[in-house]
Amino acid sequence: MSNNTELLYAAVKAADDKRAEDIVALNMQGISLLSDYFVICHGNSDKQVQAIAREIKEKAEELGYEVKRMEGFNEARWVLVDLGDVVAHVFHHEERSYYNLERLWGDAPVVDFQGELS
Repeated sequence: MSNNTELLYAAVKAADDKRAEDIVALNMQGISLLSDYFVICHGNSDKQVQAIAREIKEKAEELGYEVKRMEGFNEARWVLVDLGDVVAHVFHHEERSYYNLERLWGDAPVVDFQGELS
C-alpha cells in the first residue's frame, strides 16, 4: 500500500469513527493537480462536522503526516482538511447537496474502501 492510499484509508476510517455520513472517496490522479484523492462526507450538526474534521487531522498526525491546512473549522459548514495527497471535504449536510462535489468531479473514479472499514 502506498503512502497516499494509507493516508486515504486513515482519513476514511477517521470519518467513519465519528459517524460521518455518505463517505465517498474519489481518485483524483490525472484529474486534479491539487491532490491524489478527495474524501467527501458530511455530518448533521456543527459539532459533528468539527469532530469529524478533528479526528481526520489527529489520525493523520498520529501516522506522521503533516496537515498542510484546515479551513472552515469554526464555521463548520464546509471544513477542508488538506493532507497533501489527500484532501478531505467535511460538509454540514445542508451544504453538501448545494456544492455537490461528487457531480463537479463526476469523471473521477470512486475508490472502494469498504474492506478497510471492517
